[in-house]
Amino acid sequence: MQTTIKSIVRFAGTGLHQGRPARLSIHPAPANHGIWFRRTDIEGNAMIAARHDAVELSPLCTLLVNEAGVSVSTVEHVMAALSGCGVLNAILEIDGPEVPILDGSAAEFVRAILKTGVRRLDAPVHAIEILRRVHVSDGTASATLTPADELEIDFSIDFVDAAIGQQHKVLRLSNGTFVRELCDSRTFCSQSDVDAMRAAGKALGGSLSNAVVVDGARVLNPEGLRHIDEAVRHKMLDALGDLALAGAPILGRYTGIRAGHAVTNKLLRALFADPLAYRIRTLSATECRLLPGAGLERDVFSHI
Repeated sequence: MQTTIKSIVRFAGTGLHQGRPARLSIHPAPANHGIWFRRTDIEGNAMIAARHDAVELSPLCTLLVNEAGVSVSTVEHVMAALSGCGVLNAILEIDGPEVPILDGSAAEFVRAILKTGVRRLDAPVHAIEILRRVHVSDGTASATLTPADELEIDFSIDFVDAAIGQQHKVLRLSNGTFVRELCDSRTFCSQSDVDAMRAAGKALGGSLSNAVVVDGARVLNPEGLRHIDEAVRHKMLDALGDLALAGAPILGRYTGIRAGHAVTNKLLRALFADPLAYRIRTLSATECRLLPGAGLERDVFSHI
């Protein structure tokens, strides 16, 4: 069955790139509503669909824009949390243009969603089943979707800084894998990236409390890493959040090589441009158990 959250959950923090205070609340929504953002500081056309075709090119985050030009950015972590906890319908109210970065991961969103719980709705789940290979590339970065019975993510990264270097990880996202393995992995960058972004007026809200910063072989955060391969785990988190903009759960294998937000969005656009590459499938109760977030219980994941 479709799902929503049981009650409103609220978050307050700072936008990563603009450095402004930001408040976000997630509200229950009815079946077949999907995920939408509502800008509470905007009069008129303030609703923004969490869909791949509302994404506008942005090099550092996922930016959604409606037909009136109203936008919300850095949506990838909260979208990953919703998808990873199995929430299919929700309204996200936000009082400005950027989702709060919190600790740089999806853990706080996940913790709040698990605390309030997920409510089943009286409507079947429709999933996007991948039928044949879809591939896109941009320079050395690429992303591919291939058929699989459940959502799988296979990700490879290669960074100059030795603290990150080459990393590769493959996970099936069923049975709470996102919550156990990915949700607490933080966004990351090199010190040279920070310097360049600050010079360009970006990352004004960034700090060692909401990002992992490396400099060559050194991790500059005093607490170190949460996982030895935290960087590739975070890239998988981002990929799940961007794939959630398909508008329905995906049954398929995503393979990303140095892929970022723009490449994953390009992949979704290529998928929906090829009607022979997918079909919309109504899932049985048994099949729904393979979706991310199915069967999650708060106490089982008390480590986050």
